[in-house]
Amino acid sequence: MQLAINLLTLVLVVLALFLGLLILLQLPKKEAGITAAFGAESTAAIFGAGSGTALTQLTRWVATFFLTLCLVIAVMTSRHSSSRTDKIREVLKAPAAATTPIPAANPLGVTPVPPTPAAQTPAVPAPAVPTVPKP
Repeated sequence: MQLAINLLTLVLVVLALFLGLLILLQLPKKEAGITAAFGAESTAAIFGAGSGTALTQLTRWVATFFLTLCLVIAVMTSRHSSSRTDKIREVLKAPAAATTPIPAANPLGVTPVPPTPAAQTPAVPAPAVPTVPKP
């Protein structure tokens, strides 16, 4: 599943670069007024039958595919992470007696020798605090 997510993400990046190129290739509109600023003409362009050039139509199709691919990747990623979370929960719910302890790594193969009591240094008592008599 992770491989499919990675491949679709790669396709999404290539598609984003292509979409940016398509947007930059389009000619700007000559009409720049208050109606164009608030999108009065864009509704006619979007919903009109056969409106725009072939480049505009291609941009719309690529943008639609881009957004659909974003949603598909989001759903796949959420399902993949939830399945990983379920596996972790199952491992944590397993009884502790069923797990075997893993020995510590000893790269040199030498077994440590505990110190003998004679080799330990004797504890030095703390010096007594001098007391000052009260007058």
